Amino acid sequence: MAKVMEGLYYSESHEYVRVEGNIGFIGISDYAQHALGNVVYVDMPEVDDEVSAGEEFGAVESVKAASDLIAPVTGVVIEINEALEDQPELINNDAYENWIIKVEMSDKAELDDLMDAKAYAAFCEK
Repeated sequence: MAKVMEGLYYSESHEYVRVEGNIGFIGISDYAQHALGNVVYVDMPEVDDEVSAGEEFGAVESVKAASDLIAPVTGVVIEINEALEDQPELINNDAYENWIIKVEMSDKAELDDLMDAKAYAAFCEK
């Protein structure tokens, strides 16, 4: 069973957002990394790129498949997780510790469109 962390916001495309003030740490859920299998590459945007809620911002590739990354919130990328460039498998080790991008969110109200842990767990069981 995949781990669902309390206090995060989840999208139907299995990205999560951890919010600290106006900053969103975006990654893929434990459910998503289980479904993908061994992650071999993470395609990330550049710092200062803008991401828009519901739009693609990169991809995660595994030995089985490639999956687009869909931004759960809109904002400007202020940091990418450079460790993933050399060690993409960190996502498999702990999907919640190893966020992919950090964004300065432009509209925190978008979080209302995402699921909490309970709703996401129920969504994954479908």
